[in-house]
Amino acid sequence: MQNFDFSQRTRFVFGAGKLNLLGQLAKELGASRVLIVSDPGVVRAGHFERARQSLEAAGLVTLAFHDVHENPSSDDVEVGNKVAREFQPDLIVGLGGGSSMDCAKGINFLFSCGGEMKDYWGVGKATREMLPMIAIPTTSGTGSEAQSFALISDAKTHVKMACGDRRAACRIAILDPELTLTQPSRVTALTGIDALTHALETYVTKPRTALSMAFSMQAWQLLSVGFSRVVTDPTDLESRSQMQIGATLAGMAIEASMLGAAHALANPITAAFKIPHGQAVGLMMPHVMRFNGQLTSVESDYARLNNSIRDGAIDARESSSNHLADWFTKQLLHACLKTRLRELEIPHNQLEQLSLEASKQWTASFNPIAVTPAELLQIYRQAF
Repeated sequence: MQNFDFSQRTRFVFGAGKLNLLGQLAKELGASRVLIVSDPGVVRAGHFERARQSLEAAGLVTLAFHDVHENPSSDDVEVGNKVAREFQPDLIVGLGGGSSMDCAKGINFLFSCGGEMKDYWGVGKATREMLPMIAIPTTSGTGSEAQSFALISDAKTHVKMACGDRRAACRIAILDPELTLTQPSRVTALTGIDALTHALETYVTKPRTALSMAFSMQAWQLLSVGFSRVVTDPTDLESRSQMQIGATLAGMAIEASMLGAAHALANPITAAFKIPHGQAVGLMMPHVMRFNGQLTSVESDYARLNNSIRDGAIDARESSSNHLADWFTKQLLHACLKTRLRELEIPHNQLEQLSLEASKQWTASFNPIAVTPAELLQIYRQAF
């Protein structure tokens, strides 16, 4: 049994319509001035206005920061920090997808502790207590609401910095599946695939524990059922609920056991070619599973995950890693996502440089089989 030291600081409030409790929950945290961090899509969907009304009905003063971009950069965080310093909030709300929630955490690091975003790259680098935060995910993907990490790209180098500290964990996460009904179909697909990769990777990482594996397995059981249903019928609230809880549980698994080679391979693709993260990591996941399946213990883990998929018995001649990889590829195709790097117009002569960048990613170190640039290049070539 692997030793662990795990704490979950976040209170989770789940249910349709729970966004309406935001004002009440903010008051319970002693708030009077609230900075709401979101993005233009959330505003267009009407979720920001509902959040603002709930806060102001509770007598709280609010200010909006909507300049959040996909894969937020240190520049986004710095602009948000300037807004926060002028407003002086005592609570931050991250409303939106992982980008909004991560940007809100980044702003909290700078507002509460000073300095630059790169000062917090790593673990446990906050210098003092941070403002309380409420996370309200409007997508089912990153699980950022359950994590103490903010993933922020350096605006100059484009390297993704994982900045984590227990004090950055959200005090409350409101999980309202109705908010995910407004997602465009492509966002549903990309974020859902991301959540599935989180469940798959966390289940087999080197630092995984009995606790993290319980989170991963329950996430997998919900996500593997809910994904195809929600892609087929985006109005199915039950499937939306399965995806949202599954994504949150997978986020809790990340907090406890980190990620692996699929994310290490995906991040340079996103940085260099502006490929959405869900597409990049989803494309790489089947090839990483086949690679990791060389390890007998991982093959056994994949067998347990296979038992949760109700698509027929596994051929005795087929490995669990291959069966799981084939199932995952079918989900990509069902969601109209690409399954080969050449389909994304990534030049073959760039694969060697990408493999060098992938080897520098933090998550590569947690993969169950050690990976060097040579192994990562092999996986890229198989994915091409």
